[in-house]
Amino acid sequence: MAQVKVYGRRDVWAGRQREVSDLLQACLVSAWGLPEDKRFHRFLLLDAEDFVCPQRGENYLVIEVVCFTGRTDDAKRALIREIYEKSGYDPEDVEIVIIEMPKVNWGIRGVPAEELALGYKVEV
Repeated sequence: MAQVKVYGRRDVWAGRQREVSDLLQACLVSAWGLPEDKRFHRFLLLDAEDFVCPQRGENYLVIEVVCFTGRTDDAKRALIREIYEKSGYDPEDVEIVIIEMPKVNWGIRGVPAEELALGYKVEV
């Protein structure tokens, strides 16, 4: 399981959600083997005055990947590298954060996630 939150300026990124979502999903499928149809992306687009980061430009984008624990450091590095390489965005404008949590901390379809049978591997 991986959920993605994307933060950016509304005046720059509004209307580009599908572009960013398709990019991130392709990277998650390639680097981590997530199924193509497991897409959970949220866009939190903010007005310029609500996204205060004076040392960054207007194209600044923060990508948070919240996922089950289990991916190796190499798999996390692969995802980060792939996002930078495939995006075509200026690397100075993109920050990526991977936040891991044990399955027991997730509730999905009425049960703790550790009780779910997943159709894909988390240990990659």
